[in-house]
Amino acid sequence: MPAEAVARWQAEKADLVELFARAQRELGGVAAVRLGPRPTVVVTDPEAVQHVLGRHPDRYVKRSHRARMLAGEGVLSATGDAWKRQRRMLQSQFTGTGMRRYEQRIAEAARHAADRWAGYARTGERFDVGEEMRRFALDTIWRALTGRPLDDRTDRELAAVARVVAAMPTLPADAAGIPEAVAADLARIDAVAHAAIDAARRGPAGDGLLRVLVEAGEEDPAYTDRLIRDELVTLLVAGHETTATTLTWLFLLLDRHPEARVRALAAGPEGSPERREAIQALVSETLRLYPSAWILPRHAAEDDTLLGHRVEAGTDVIVSPYLTHRDPALWPDPERFDPDRFTTAGARPAHLGAYYPFGLGARACLGTQFAVRETTALLEVLLPAYAPRFLSTPAGAAYGITVRPDGPAPAVLG
Repeated sequence: MPAEAVARWQAEKADLVELFARAQRELGGVAAVRLGPRPTVVVTDPEAVQHVLGRHPDRYVKRSHRARMLAGEGVLSATGDAWKRQRRMLQSQFTGTGMRRYEQRIAEAARHAADRWAGYARTGERFDVGEEMRRFALDTIWRALTGRPLDDRTDRELAAVARVVAAMPTLPADAAGIPEAVAADLARIDAVAHAAIDAARRGPAGDGLLRVLVEAGEEDPAYTDRLIRDELVTLLVAGHETTATTLTWLFLLLDRHPEARVRALAAGPEGSPERREAIQALVSETLRLYPSAWILPRHAAEDDTLLGHRVEAGTDVIVSPYLTHRDPALWPDPERFDPDRFTTAGARPAHLGAYYPFGLGARACLGTQFAVRETTALLEVLLPAYAPRFLSTPAGAAYGITVRPDGPAPAVLG
């Protein structure tokens, strides 16, 4: 996909953010804007957020979108009974006992990243923080899926994921007319996925989340090879793209606010609950400013009344964590990076719908605990030893599927 097409789309999205923000300021937390032949309702009020996402997910439904081109019928894009079955099967893997299964793999990925940073510190080599965070997050989810560390060849092939995700908003809604470069990247992703599935079938029982999917296919005919591939790609995309973006933003924010790093490390000794809580607060505040998804599109399946506003069936509804998290009525001085909001009693809004960086309700992100644990694990080993010195920083944000820095973040250590 030509870079100029992506740049045009990103500029349009930035304009859309301003339109939604103006609607919020002028019309409130449930605001109608005109984007086409029908009005679109922008939702940022916490009670309305809870109504749409938490209480009535069957009334405000998630429709198929361009992610299907990459993720197929995986849990991210599935709907209806298929989605309920797939989510039920995966949910146990990311809570409680399931998460303990991945603790060692997360720690190994964090140590591997720390070893690379130790090398950069010794040599003074320039590196890109965003690329480092991408490599760490991809290595972590790959270990969880396959039981193996990410090798260089797989890493190179899976760079195609980021290219497809970046191009996706500018692509046609179906496979017709996809540019050759995007089709080639999809073929690379398919090849990696099918090789991993074959290896999981040959491997020992219980060896990674992918093995769980393969075993599901042995018992449930709905889990065809295609669906297993779709779930694998969904977990790869969701399991590293947002985590890498969050960590990149966090290091950029700490560069501007070095005192926050100092306070977090001073909260307690290495490995203590106090230090872990302080580091988690750094992550939580980063996610407030830059949530995993800046908008959560829904479609009104029936007529409804939303905080006194009539919503007709067929209306597009845009729930925006990005704007809720920056509402000064909820978050005093909302543009300020202040991790103390998450460690000081009464410093953050009590309403559940005021903070939802991973979504809310039935379709909230399955991997929330996994994402929080891997980010915390990495920061626990990197923050005490390193404060990257950025050679240049991105000028702003690019609004795509995630809110990411709009350029590279080259840095050195020491």
